[in-house]
Amino acid sequence: MIKLTIEWQVQQQTTDGTTLKEVMSVLPAHVLIVSDTAIFCSFVKVYPPAYKQTGLSDTVFQSESLSYAFMSKQPPSKSTGILSDIRFFFLDKPEAETNIKFRGEEDRLLYTQSILQRTGIGVEDYKMLNIHRIGIEAPATFVFEELLRWNGDSSCWPNHFAKVALQDGQLEHIKVSLFGWPADPFAQKKGFSCLHLFQIFSLKAIKIQYTPAPFDFDNARYLLYTCSGGYPIGVFSMYVRSSIPERGEQEMSQLFIMVGFNFYGNKTFTKLNIINKAWEAIHNRVTDHIMNRFKQLCEWRFEKFLF
Repeated sequence: MIKLTIEWQVQQQTTDGTTLKEVMSVLPAHVLIVSDTAIFCSFVKVYPPAYKQTGLSDTVFQSESLSYAFMSKQPPSKSTGILSDIRFFFLDKPEAETNIKFRGEEDRLLYTQSILQRTGIGVEDYKMLNIHRIGIEAPATFVFEELLRWNGDSSCWPNHFAKVALQDGQLEHIKVSLFGWPADPFAQKKGFSCLHLFQIFSLKAIKIQYTPAPFDFDNARYLLYTCSGGYPIGVFSMYVRSSIPERGEQEMSQLFIMVGFNFYGNKTFTKLNIINKAWEAIHNRVTDHIMNRFKQLCEWRFEKFLF
């Protein structure tokens, strides 16, 4: 279902004598009418078959008497350096919290089973399991295509603080390093560079699901990685599916970001509560911003695509 929050200033009668009430009576049920003078004037562009079946003349939809003003969306502002990274992703309050909070071990077990069922990856052995979710008013296909365009150099990632590098420009192998050092993390290193002191983590693709699997009624697509070469040793995934109205999901699609790991591959480190709390506070803050910014970017681009 497409919901459009667009307000139109419409004269009560069009140039051919058709009244506003008559126009609104033939609009499809899935077009959201937001006020008494709200009308979907891009009906011609987005729903041409339905438009031709209305029997109304072109002037109803194309007349100059229909003046309109979009409630247009804006893209997220892009960071220009380390200081703006800190401000946009650490200091500013996110639009909405996206972290899924487990109410207990039973709740965590349900998510663990769901991850195994949907991706084939077990995360029960990882002490840290962190999942974020946000609804996006754009189709799942559109959102996934936006994920595939990601290279770190975007308004949705603190790329000056945690520089992203893609091997050969492909999403199959990704390295993230502190402040972008070294310049080429994939090059052969000598001396202290071999220690990867500035590497935050490295991702290697287990699977990139470009199209929904057979009998997948959720229309799901995802990127699934092993995560190593830094403090998190485990798995990482970005997963998008169509919304499920029965669960109260109202937007067109849902995006999940999941990471399951042990600190440096060691369960003992991960049991230290002070380390857990510190990591969760930082990770949740940054991921909240990443999710909200990605939502803003997708919805802005989808609006541009429609109009």
